[in-house]
Amino acid sequence: MTAEAQAIIKKLELQPHPEGGYFKETYRSKETIGELPEVYSGRRNFSTCIYFLLTSESFSAFHRIHQDEVWHFYGGAPITIHVLTQNGEYSEITLGNSVLENEIPQYVVQGGCWFGASVAGSGSYSLVGCTVSPGFDFTDFTLAKREFLLHDFPQHRVPILALTRI
Repeated sequence: MTAEAQAIIKKLELQPHPEGGYFKETYRSKETIGELPEVYSGRRNFSTCIYFLLTSESFSAFHRIHQDEVWHFYGGAPITIHVLTQNGEYSEITLGNSVLENEIPQYVVQGGCWFGASVAGSGSYSLVGCTVSPGFDFTDFTLAKREFLLHDFPQHRVPILALTRI
């Protein structure tokens, strides 16, 4: 991990995230939503937001949540979001500042999709933000099991092997 990434982790008081990388919640609305679809158990805050830092030495493992998640690029190397839809379609989206080189500064991962992320290049890091509405709760979070994804999406073996730990 680079000294710059270590300094950002310290400055922003980031903690290890279960999917990989480092995070800190920066916003959780005070208000909550009571009537939500059945996939949610209990109330949720209107919205939540985190900083998320990922290094090229690691990856964000495939996981899913019920909500849409908006990714915002802040700095460092470009980051690739890997998405597996419920229909079995796989796509890679590159977040970064080089819009004219097909990087985009913001992307919405649709709720229910499996997704993970990796940093472009070696010896690099990416700092992004993630906004979730209704607000994030770990009861909405499922970390993918490699065998499950390989069974359901055998045609995407390479990214599944690269972005799962268990």
